[in-house]
Amino acid sequence: MPTSPNSAAKKAQEALGLRLRSLRIDAGLTARQLAVAANWHFTRVSKIENGVQRPTDTDVRTWCAVCVADGEASDLIAQARSIESMYMEFRHRTRTGLKYLMRSPVPLYERTTQFRIYEHNVVPGLFQTAGYIRAMLPFWFTFLGVRDDLEESVQARLDRQSVVYDGSKTFSVVLEEACLRTPLGGTEVLIGQLDRLLSIMSRPNVALGIVPSLTVRDVIGSAGFWIFDDSLVKLETPTASIEVSQPQELGLYVKMFDHLRGCAVYGADARRLVLRVVDELE
Repeated sequence: MPTSPNSAAKKAQEALGLRLRSLRIDAGLTARQLAVAANWHFTRVSKIENGVQRPTDTDVRTWCAVCVADGEASDLIAQARSIESMYMEFRHRTRTGLKYLMRSPVPLYERTTQFRIYEHNVVPGLFQTAGYIRAMLPFWFTFLGVRDDLEESVQARLDRQSVVYDGSKTFSVVLEEACLRTPLGGTEVLIGQLDRLLSIMSRPNVALGIVPSLTVRDVIGSAGFWIFDDSLVKLETPTASIEVSQPQELGLYVKMFDHLRGCAVYGADARRLVLRVVDELE
């Protein structure tokens, strides 16, 4: 299959090609030798290794078998499958407004039992107030060039928050202190949002930690990310949603989340931090 026009998908395809090339080299095979063993034209090997062509599941299994690396097959297949879906353009999903985009994660939320959420500059959507949402969305209608369906989109985002009240689901959340200080919609809106966070923190199925801004640390999260059970990671850029399902990479996000969680304060310390910001705002 030809390379996706999305740059993120292209880079992912090139990374897959490099991993397959490394397997071939480790097996001591030339590209022609691998092609002969797999009964392929030799240019197929070159195209896959250079990210020009995405390998099928069968291609990956054959490649691993020839290189005597069958143990790598499942991870590589997951990586290959994710390329097609990892970079879903918002523009194509929002032509009739943002309401559909707000509703699209609902099936994923409903089947997820463990949410792990890291945000570095915004309160997570599952905990946002109507005022906070209403302050966030108008920019995106203009930026993405889509129909303004503000009130429908606000309600759709509020509706999906029902999962927070499902006692069978758990939410482990790490926020940077900057999330508490981003005044979307102004001071009054932010104070209302912080009051909502204090309420959420009291729920038995929510563990909400905050990383104080002056914490001495050895790592920062470069982007917010959400981990759904042990099956999927989602990140959002200004123009797209990126999905990661490759087991090895997913494991790295879990490792990063655990590290960031170790920097956070919880319970009474977290509440005091939120209340201190409220006092400063008032």
